[in-house]
Amino acid sequence: MRVEDGGPLPAAFTTLGRSSFVDFLADQAPDLLPGAAFSGMTAPHDRDRHGRDPEAPHATTVLALTFPGGVVMAGDRRATMGTYIAHREMQKVFPADDFSAVAVAGTAGLAVELVRLFQLELEHYEKIEGALLSLDGKANRLSTMLRAQLPLAMRGLAVVPLFAGYDLDRGEGRIFSYDVTGGRYAEREHHAVGSGAVFARGSLKKRWRPDLSAQEAVAVAVEALMDAADDDAATAGPDQVRRIWPVVATVTASGYLAVSDTELAEVVRVLVAQRTAARSEG
Repeated sequence: MRVEDGGPLPAAFTTLGRSSFVDFLADQAPDLLPGAAFSGMTAPHDRDRHGRDPEAPHATTVLALTFPGGVVMAGDRRATMGTYIAHREMQKVFPADDFSAVAVAGTAGLAVELVRLFQLELEHYEKIEGALLSLDGKANRLSTMLRAQLPLAMRGLAVVPLFAGYDLDRGEGRIFSYDVTGGRYAEREHHAVGSGAVFARGSLKKRWRPDLSAQEAVAVAVEALMDAADDDAATAGPDQVRRIWPVVATVTASGYLAVSDTELAEVVRVLVAQRTAARSEG
């Protein structure tokens, strides 16, 4: 009897197996992997008159920076489709597990799918092995998953994540960046990816200090996104009219903690007041 008819699950679903849920899914149901629905899109009617795949919403700028005792990760909320604002409140920063966070830039739908699968991958490993995967191990797992997306990236449907967390073994916050081939790079102090990354990095270089407190690091992250939005049309700054704030989180020895909208509103108010005063004095 088939599973669809109410029969028993295949043996693979009830037998103790490998610690990687992604590998299991690739063996048993590869059609459920992120991007599988796009893998067969090769017919001419699937593309526009220039031979390109249909345009999809893209997430833009995300960043991370370290401070003594942890790391801050932040992302703006805008998703774009060419010159069109496709969404104003996209979530780009997510908890990967209790002690790590992942942020995404690139094709929005695929990025969210990849994050959900990565979260499940880490949870599955913990259940099977009875222990947390090391931060380096988590970064490597994400690299492997990203490498599997290379065919889609070559067609313009790329996802570029930023991963950061608190390393329980080292007792410090760490940041990892990636390229579309799955290349993994350990970053020092701070990093940003996405369309506004070059402007965000410039701001981080000026504002980052090795002795930042968690609150100061949050303010630096928000200011870097504001600087990026000032020069990159695809990046949104804080929207005080609609009260749409960036997504910002800290990861420390106490775990992942999202910064509340109330705190972010105050950070933005102070930054705007400082910039207004500076212009008045000038």
